[in-house]
Amino acid sequence: MEVNSVEGALALKTLARVFGYSAFRGPQQQVVEHVISGGDAIVLMPTGGGKSLCYQIPALVRPGMGVVVSPLIALMRDQVEALRQSGVRAAYWNSSLAAREARQVERDMLAGALDILYVAPERLVMPAFLEQLDQISMSVIAVDEAHCVSQWGHDFRPEYRDLGFLADRFPLVPRMALTATADQQTRVDVAQQLRLEDARWFISSFDRPNIRYLIEPKSDGRKQLARFLDEHRQDAGIVYCGTRKAVDETAEWLHRQGRAALAYHAGMPSSERDQNQDRFLKDEGVIVVATVAFGMGIDKPNVRFVAHLDLPKSIEAYYQETGRAGRDGLPSVAWMLYGLGDVVRTRSMIESSGADETQKRVELAKLQALLGYCEAGECRRMVLLRYLGEKPTGPCGNCDVCLSPAATWDATVAQKALAAVYRTGQRFGVQHLIDVLRGKPTERVVRFRHHEVKTFGLGREISEDAWRSAYRQLLAGGFISVDTEGFGGLRLTPHGDDVLRGRQELLLRQEIAAPSSRKSKVQRSGAKGERAGKSPSASSETGFGTLFHALRQLRMSVAKAQGVPPYVVFNDRTLLDMAEQMPDSEQAFLEITGVGPVKAQRYAEVFLRCIRAWRNEQERPIGR
Repeated sequence: MEVNSVEGALALKTLARVFGYSAFRGPQQQVVEHVISGGDAIVLMPTGGGKSLCYQIPALVRPGMGVVVSPLIALMRDQVEALRQSGVRAAYWNSSLAAREARQVERDMLAGALDILYVAPERLVMPAFLEQLDQISMSVIAVDEAHCVSQWGHDFRPEYRDLGFLADRFPLVPRMALTATADQQTRVDVAQQLRLEDARWFISSFDRPNIRYLIEPKSDGRKQLARFLDEHRQDAGIVYCGTRKAVDETAEWLHRQGRAALAYHAGMPSSERDQNQDRFLKDEGVIVVATVAFGMGIDKPNVRFVAHLDLPKSIEAYYQETGRAGRDGLPSVAWMLYGLGDVVRTRSMIESSGADETQKRVELAKLQALLGYCEAGECRRMVLLRYLGEKPTGPCGNCDVCLSPAATWDATVAQKALAAVYRTGQRFGVQHLIDVLRGKPTERVVRFRHHEVKTFGLGREISEDAWRSAYRQLLAGGFISVDTEGFGGLRLTPHGDDVLRGRQELLLRQEIAAPSSRKSKVQRSGAKGERAGKSPSASSETGFGTLFHALRQLRMSVAKAQGVPPYVVFNDRTLLDMAEQMPDSEQAFLEITGVGPVKAQRYAEVFLRCIRAWRNEQERPIGR
C-alpha cells in the first residue's frame, strides 16, 4: 500500500522492524495513521483480521505507554507473551499476579519502562490506578472486545459501561474501541457509552473466506460429529454444546473414541478450567468441548474447526464463535447442527428470563434470524454478511449451499411474503401475515380489513410451517427487520424493497434434508483454491508436508522449553512460508513472513539447522 504521510512511514517501519511483516492488511494502515496523528477510532474488523496491530503500532510509535482494556486474563497473558517474543516491553496487570509481580509492573509503568500495558476494566476504574496514570505519558487507550459495552450484545460486561469517563479524564489521549462483530444497535451503544460519537469509523469486510460453513439438521448428533471429526484427526478445534451436562458427556465420549478432548464450562472448578484451557493453548490437536463460557479472548491461531452441536444464541454469537477458527487465515471449517429441540430450549430461556419485554423481543428476533440462516436457500456467506450490514459480491463457492444446492421455491414466493408485509402497513407479526397469505379471515384480519388487500389468499398452496421458514430466511438475509421498539412487527429493508419490486431475484429454501455421505464428501473437498484447501496438519507426508511437520515439532519443543504456547513462537502461516522458501541464511530467514529481528536473533540458528537437516536428508542417495 502506498505511504503518503510521516505517520504511515513510521507505522510501516515499526511493522517490519517489530513484527516482521512487509505490508498492512485491509484498513489497518488507515487506522494506525489516524490514531498516530491523534484521532479517535472505532474499529470493526473480523477475528483474525489484525485488530491488535491497530492499537499496538500506535502505542509503539507515539510517545508514552499504551493502555489496552481487555476482558479476560488468558487473552492478556497470551498477547503480552507474543509481544515480548517480538521484543516489545509489554505487561499485564490483573488479579492473577502475585503481590510482588504487581509491584514490579507498577514500578515499570511509573518508570516509563513499558510500551504497552493490558488491564481489566475493573482495574482501570480504580481511583489509585487512575492517579498513577495521571503521572505518566500515555500514547493510546484501546478498549478491546468493545461489544462487551452493549446490553444488546452477546457478551455484555457491565464494567465496560463505566469507561466513558476516559473522554474527560484523558482528553488529549487518542481512544479506540475495537470489536470483531456488532449489529447496528450494538454499534450505536458502543459509540454512546464510550463517548466516541465523534470518532472515525473503520469497518472492514466481515468475510472470512478461509472458513467453510457447513450446517446439517440434527438427527444423531454424536454420529454426525464423529463423521465430521474423521476429517480432522490431527486438528485442534472447539465443540460447543448448549448445556454443561452435554459438555461433560460429549467430552467423555470423545475421550473414549481416542481423541484428546477436554471439557470447559462455568460449573467446573476454576483451577480445572484454567488447566484445560492452558493445555488447549499449548498442545497440538486438542479438542475443547465447551459452553459459550469458553472462547472470548482465545488467541490460538491454528484452531482448524469450530463445531456447534446446539444452536448458539444469535447470528452475532455464531459469527463470533465460528471466527475462532482459522485466525491464521488458513483453511478451516465452521460446522453446525440444529434441531427443533434447540429452538424450544432457547425460546423457553428467553421467555423465562428476567429481561423486559423489549429485550425479549430483540432476543426472539435474533433467534428467528438464526433459524432463517440455518434454513437459507442461498449462499451461507451472503446471508451472514448481509445480516452484518455488508453487501456481498456473490456466492462464495465454499459453503454447503454452494457446494450442494438445496431445493428452492419459485422467486415469486419471496415477493408474496414481502408484499404481505408491505400491503398490511409494515407493523404486523409473522402469524398475522401468514393468515393473510393463506386467506384466513380471522377476527384480527377482518378488523384491519386485510381480507381486502391484494395478497389475501395468494399463498394458500404453501403450508404455515413453510411460510414461517420463508420469513425466517427473509429476516436472516436482511430483507425484513423487526420493529423492536414497537410490538415486534416486520418492516421491509432496502434489500427487501429491491426484491419486492423485481430489482433483485431471491430464491428461498424449500426444505432441509440431511446430506448424504456423498454430498458431505463433496462439501469438504469440492471448492477451489485456499478456501477449500486442506488444513496444514493434513499436508502431504512427502516433500513440502514433511518439512512443515518437522518445523512444527521443533516449534513445540522450543515453546515447551519456554512454557509458552507454540503460536507465540511462530504461527502455522510462518512455518508454511519457511517450508516453502527453505531459507539458508539469517538474512533469508528475516524475509520470512512473521519473522522480525528479535525473533531472527532468537530462533534463526535452530530453525535453519532443521531446514538444512531436512534438505540433506532429501538429497541423500537412495540406499545410503
